Amino acid sequence: MVWKLFNSGHCAECTECDPGHGGNVDPGQGDYVVALAGNPNTGKSTVFNALTGMNQHTGNWPGKTVTRAEGRYTYQDSLYKLIDLPGTYSLLSASTDEEIARDFILFGKPHCTVVVTDATALQRNLNLALQVFEITPRVVVCVNLMDEARRKGLKIDIHRLSEDLGVPVVATAARRKEGLVDLQNAIAEVAQQQRKAKPYTSPAPLAIQKALDELVPMIQSMAPGLPNARWVAYRLLEGDIHVRQAVQSDTLGKQLQYHHVTVNRGGNR
Repeated sequence: MVWKLFNSGHCAECTECDPGHGGNVDPGQGDYVVALAGNPNTGKSTVFNALTGMNQHTGNWPGKTVTRAEGRYTYQDSLYKLIDLPGTYSLLSASTDEEIARDFILFGKPHCTVVVTDATALQRNLNLALQVFEITPRVVVCVNLMDEARRKGLKIDIHRLSEDLGVPVVATAARRKEGLVDLQNAIAEVAQQQRKAKPYTSPAPLAIQKALDELVPMIQSMAPGLPNARWVAYRLLEGDIHVRQAVQSDTLGKQLQYHHVTVNRGGNR
């Protein structure tokens, strides 16, 4: 299926696009939603463009002035909708970009989240990946800019990195179109749950674990269907003021419903 987009950001085959939601369209059943996350300057936008080509459009995140880019591509007869999240160094909600990225991964429940990293700065970039692991196991790590790494004489054991992180890891050089098929294949395996990932997470101290065990059931009763009540409980224990305000104002359930509706307008299933 080929999606033709007008310059206005609306799909040429759809009459129900909502301009307030970035021109989201409903392509029907069989669609998989993929979130694209990463630090700034990792080539994330290049990966997005390489995968989606001209099948993309932009708008703003609802109620924000931050640009929202969406695109689509077909792989093995399945249609994938790619959401390019704002570039961010963490998911701790210290900025609007971080809040948008965090909320979409948590409440939007994408079928797969791809964390794009810079092959020449892995240690710094993997901090974001570890934070994403705390929210969802449905992750692919894309080690991009491999051409730059080769130029600098850096070698990366992708297989060992995948074993250590517990998720699929794919090497790419997006601007050279290298590794894109491998990336699409890894996304498909995770999105369609053909491959079960067990991301690396740091074990919590016993006292923290006991507190989590008490908090999680309370949060689940307040927001049924919340994808990761344990992560919310963890953020409360760490003093995240935004999460605390959401719990105190009883808006967790509303956020879950809001993001679910927003993603459904874009073709989640």
